[in-house]
Amino acid sequence: MTRPLPGAVVTPGGHPATTTATATYVFAVCHGCDPAVLTGLAGQAAGAPVRLLRFGSLEAVVQDVPAEMFGEEALRERLANRAELEHCARAHHAVVAAAAGRAPTLPLPLATLYLSDERARAALREDENRFRSVMGRIAGRVEWGVKVYAAPGRPPPTRPERTGPPAPAAATATAQTTTTLTATAPPETTTAARTNTRPGHAYLDRARGARRAREERQEAGLNAAASVDRALRDIAVAGRRLRSHDTGVTGAGRVQLLNAAYLVDEGREADLIGAVELLRTSPGYERVELEVTGPWVPYSFVDGGDLDADQ
Repeated sequence: MTRPLPGAVVTPGGHPATTTATATYVFAVCHGCDPAVLTGLAGQAAGAPVRLLRFGSLEAVVQDVPAEMFGEEALRERLANRAELEHCARAHHAVVAAAAGRAPTLPLPLATLYLSDERARAALREDENRFRSVMGRIAGRVEWGVKVYAAPGRPPPTRPERTGPPAPAAATATAQTTTTLTATAPPETTTAARTNTRPGHAYLDRARGARRAREERQEAGLNAAASVDRALRDIAVAGRRLRSHDTGVTGAGRVQLLNAAYLVDEGREADLIGAVELLRTSPGYERVELEVTGPWVPYSFVDGGDLDADQ
């Protein structure tokens, strides 16, 4: 398995690394990639070429990066910064996508690092059979991401809303008649009416109603998300439910009900998108929002585990 670069980087002679020491950053593993497609890519270290490193029958897409910037502690601090994390992720993906556009490619996790080319080659060689197996499984296929969010619900009004023109005179007269009848009702009826309309009771009724409405929206949303997942698994070769994001990532009021990835044969993209559009307009989906992204290199299907497992 791949291993991250340790925090203490040393030279082959055992002395502490200088500021010019480099480490080997591995973006992906591929087979038969044309090195020309990597020309000019910035990667993770501007000025250092992205290149191929042969191991066994495969190649790794690698780059020399400054060891002092990619040591364990330095890397942890950098990736804790959201802007820096996004920058590194985009740079990583740009290289992976360039290779995948020309050859079967297996992307490796962000910040896969080794002390040297020799160590990278030796470690990757140990996983060569697994790499070949996974590459055979994802070849000719792409990943699509589908997210389902609960549509924001409008709370019930706290007072009557006027939705039309003023009531006609006949309706007004009827209302006045009703008021008169109520005023002449027996004393015990009037007392009960006052009891049932106390402000505290009205507040509790509204709170219970709001809670029931939230529960109904949640249940309807979860049912819709499960239906989306079932429908898309019928089209995909495999699907994987990923960990849902909280509102700190999705935004205030955007509750994520489904975060899933689907491995789809190239050429079936229209089937997946068409299925999503059909679901969007189907009864029962008014309370959810569907978001589709892709196609991507199959990042979610390269770990060699159960393709249909949840994470």
